[in-house]
This record gives sequence, structure tokens and C-alpha cells, in this order.
Amino acid sequence: MIFIAEIGLNHNGNFNLCYEMIKLAKDSGADIAKFQLGWRGSPNEINYLDLKRIKTLKKWSNEFGIELMFSIFNKDSLEMVKKLNLDKYKIASRTVVDNLNLVKEIVNLDKTTFISLGMWDKKDLPIPSKKNVKYFWCKSKYPTELKDLKGLPKNFKDSHCVGYSDHSIGIDAPLIAISRGASVIEKHFTLDKSSTVVRDHILSATPEEFKTMVDIGRKIHRKIEFGL
Repeated sequence: MIFIAEIGLNHNGNFNLCYEMIKLAKDSGADIAKFQLGWRGSPNEINYLDLKRIKTLKKWSNEFGIELMFSIFNKDSLEMVKKLNLDKYKIASRTVVDNLNLVKEIVNLDKTTFISLGMWDKKDLPIPSKKNVKYFWCKSKYPTELKDLKGLPKNFKDSHCVGYSDHSIGIDAPLIAISRGASVIEKHFTLDKSSTVVRDHILSATPEEFKTMVDIGRKIHRKIEFGL
């Protein structure tokens, strides 16, 4: 069972806050702390991350014993992050429909690549028959409402998706996904749900909520693994 704390832009442009968020993600039981690279990332924008900064994120992640991962949004970001030699990559739903060539380039690195399908409406998968590709069921609606979750797989083990990337409010939907066999959960992570600097805060989990989700989720997953 893997839990990904999607920090994304929830640092609100305060890069130093990332240190505390990575630490609290680890304390909350997350296996991976994830950021977005190339999205709103120009020098004058909220998510500016150059090579020096992503190396610092890697240093902090190593310090706290949590894996670092990025959603990659463009070619320049890919070339930069390759210098860190990370084990895993994430591809956001938007990138799958906007830049499939970039997706293929990332997949061809033969690293574990998580791909969200929140905007994919075609019958065939974007990248079929690649062992390093792991798909996430997702709805690209912020926040995702209960009615939007009707398509959530009844049994992930019989689905092409191994996990669920969540944009709903609260932790119920991720726990339902785990009860249906999801083995990877990605949930946005925040220190202040009331912040309106970016839209993701309201649908994110606080450290306390994230820890509750992880504790309950791991218990459910273990029971499923034992056939209960």
C-alpha cells in the first residue's frame, strides 16, 4: 500500500514552507511527497522550482526518509528532474491529453510511472502494455463531488487502475477505493484548508486527516490481502 502526499502548489509560493510540509507528510504516514514541476513554474509565478530548489527538496526528503516524486508538465522540467535520478514519475491528467509525446518519453525512461486518467475519454489506454506504467482512476474536478465518483471501480484488481488520485473533500473516497482494492492513494496535502491562494487547499487533507486515512487505509488493505 502506497500513500502519496500531493503537496503540489499548497506551499503557496513559500518555498521554505516545503521543508515543514515534507516533514509533516512523513509524520502523517505518507510514503511519497509529491510536487508539480513546470506548472505555474516561471520565475515570477507561485510554483517556481529551478534545479537548485528541486535538489533542496531531494535533500529534505532524504533527511526525513520519504520518497520524492514530481508531476512533470513539460520537456524542460523532465530534463531538469532527470538529474536527480528519481525512482518514480507522475503524469497528471492534463498532460496525458495535452502532450502525449512527453508522456511516452517519460515512460520510456523505464521508471515506475503513475498516470492519472481524469481527462482521458478514449476506449484504449494512452500507453498500453508497459510494465512500468501504473494507472490512477481520477476525476479532474476540483472538488470532486459524490455524484462524480459513480465510475469508481467496484474492484480495482479487475480494473486497469492500480490506484486512485483523489480530488474530493474529506477522506471517505480514498478509503472506499482502498476497500475496493486500490493499492496506491494520492491525496492533496495542506497545512491550512481555509487558504484560498490556490484552489487545492479545500480538497486537501491536513496532517491529522492524512494520518487517519493512512492508519485506517492500511488496516483495510491488510484485511483485503488476507482475504477478509
